[in-house]
Amino acid sequence: MNVERLRILRELADRGTVAAVAAALQMTPSAVSQQLKVLGREAGIALLEPDGRRLRLTDAGRALVLRADEVLAAVERAGAEMAAYRGSPYGRVRAALFPSGAALLLPAVLTDLDGSGVDLEARDEDVPASAVPELLADYDVVLTHRDEYAADSSSARVRAEALMREPIDLILPPGHALAQQDSVRLEQLADESWISVRGGFPVDDVLLSVAAATGVQPRVVHRINDFRIIEELVAAAHGVALLPRHSVTNPGVAVRTLAGVRAARIYELARRPESDRIPAVGRVLQAFRTAVARVR
Repeated sequence: MNVERLRILRELADRGTVAAVAAALQMTPSAVSQQLKVLGREAGIALLEPDGRRLRLTDAGRALVLRADEVLAAVERAGAEMAAYRGSPYGRVRAALFPSGAALLLPAVLTDLDGSGVDLEARDEDVPASAVPELLADYDVVLTHRDEYAADSSSARVRAEALMREPIDLILPPGHALAQQDSVRLEQLADESWISVRGGFPVDDVLLSVAAATGVQPRVVHRINDFRIIEELVAAAHGVALLPRHSVTNPGVAVRTLAGVRAARIYELARRPESDRIPAVGRVLQAFRTAVARVR
């Protein structure tokens, strides 16, 4: 089977449509469809089947995608080994990071990689952990986050490594009556106006847990994913919020723990299972682990 056609099949599994694959690989949709048909003939079995106006993978197609992951990873490892023999850098690694995680860890990661021969290309991607499989179509490593009670991002095609646990605290305006306490009970928050993030992110998941515990639906007045803006709004007494502990930098807010509540988000480092054996990717993973150890 042709390696490039296996790559096209994997892209379809990651991106979902022929049009999306064509755009990513700078091909025409008809060329993508033709290559997939040829791959089906090479495999000797139908890899795709109609699903309305779209195509979906058959059981055989999904099985071949797993093997395509292994083949393409082996090709990348071979390239890295040849580069090492030539004395050239290990190579480029593409990483996606959620913004607050990038602020906490990326500077130390880049410092660690200085002089290593690994070229890390980092971009911020503010999406829920459920989007990890889609991100791995474009990135080698994805730093994501989830509520500590949510399932991890692992699957047959994704390896997710829990890096650290970050507590989530209550932040209040400094003049708020509850700011006089060291910790705050859930029932004391029933009448508050909340500033939260968009649904699907760990902070909002914790707020929903608070609602379940108190039996009162929180009154969310603003939904903003930029933690700096949330801090400014809380400092100006426009509401209260929950924020991850290491993200709070504004001296104009009061930070308090929630009494009797175990609330946190988990940092996860996700990649394809075979990529751990690629030297450049392995070096980047180790740099993240080292950065987390310093935070702890």
